[in-house]
Amino acid sequence: MFAEIITIGDELLIGQVVDTNSAWMGRELNKVGIEVIRVVSVRDRENEITEAVDAAMKRCDIVLMTGGLGPTKDDITKQTLCKYFDTRLVFSEDVFENVKRVLSGRIPMNALNKSQAMVPEDCVVINNPVGSASVSWFERDGKVLVSMPGVPQEMTTVMSEEIIPRLCKKFQTDVIVHRTFTVQHYPESVLAEKLESWEMALPDCIKLAYLPKPGLIRLRLTGRGKDKAVVEELVAREENKLKAILEEDIFDEENALIEVLLGNLLRKKNLSVSTAESCTGGNIAARLTSVPGSSEYFQGGIVAYSNEVKMNLLHVSSETLAAFGAVSEQTVIEMVKGAMNALKTDCAMATSGIAGPGGGTPEKPVGTVWIAVAYKSEIRTMKQEANRGREMNVERACNNAMLMLHELVK
Repeated sequence: MFAEIITIGDELLIGQVVDTNSAWMGRELNKVGIEVIRVVSVRDRENEITEAVDAAMKRCDIVLMTGGLGPTKDDITKQTLCKYFDTRLVFSEDVFENVKRVLSGRIPMNALNKSQAMVPEDCVVINNPVGSASVSWFERDGKVLVSMPGVPQEMTTVMSEEIIPRLCKKFQTDVIVHRTFTVQHYPESVLAEKLESWEMALPDCIKLAYLPKPGLIRLRLTGRGKDKAVVEELVAREENKLKAILEEDIFDEENALIEVLLGNLLRKKNLSVSTAESCTGGNIAARLTSVPGSSEYFQGGIVAYSNEVKMNLLHVSSETLAAFGAVSEQTVIEMVKGAMNALKTDCAMATSGIAGPGGGTPEKPVGTVWIAVAYKSEIRTMKQEANRGREMNVERACNNAMLMLHELVK
């Protein structure tokens, strides 16, 4: 069963608002065997909305729309859908009561808010429990179009509580089974070459996707079919073949974030960790503390951007900086030792490099990052090279640091 998502709003197309709705819907629909084959964003223009709806209705059995349902003049989705489905707006007392309930004590009722109770006559109207914009469910020739509010909390609520259960009841969907593996130590092209024979022999109902991230690659096996037991057996068989090929290079089988896996390992071993960051600017610490419960193992971090801070807080020697520079193996070794000593931790990570876009030299070009990790008395280092742009250089360094510590501690 296939679906298409249409998001409406000028703000999406000028980058003022990031479309997180489509990603969420894609994940949740996939869980129930509905595959999103296209996401289309259009402006708040009647002809553009109509063209997108007409094309989607020809391609798919399910069309899901978000946005353009507010009380202001630029919100024209309801009116446009009325024209497309040859119906009209009528006042709904039931929707009006819901609007009053939602706005009660927060926003005064006025003509614009009252207009939210105007709904298409020939559709199923579903009240929005957390917002004033109702949901419209249209059906034509066995196909379904659902128009929902664009506010993420409102969309996720109505999708979870109403839309997905209704879609599952109406349509017979396939079983979709995913297995995701995080692989380390391979560039994407080298990994693809290693897996070529196995990938070419996969059954037609199983597909492989490469999802590269800086420093690692996720592989996703997807099986599709009518019988869940059969699909799961086929996927499990191919999973075992993949593990036999890659062995220890499979870093994770749960599709978890690196910071979660590292945190779980530190918690399991009852270890504490600290960070000393220069070019990554506290990003490693931020990712570690984004995990609930990270206070059990993360003690703190020092962002030592200047040489003075490296010397004063991490006790990097002036002689080391003078002889080798801030971006050097010798400096990150002293930084990681300094973090462990200053914050009294069992292990630590340190980074120092040239993230870019400027600051590079022929000897140390942009993209050069030295990383050190330490566990008790053991220290490992790595020189990260190749410039992928500032943001990716930083993300790659963070990933590499956490991967290195995970490998050292395990």
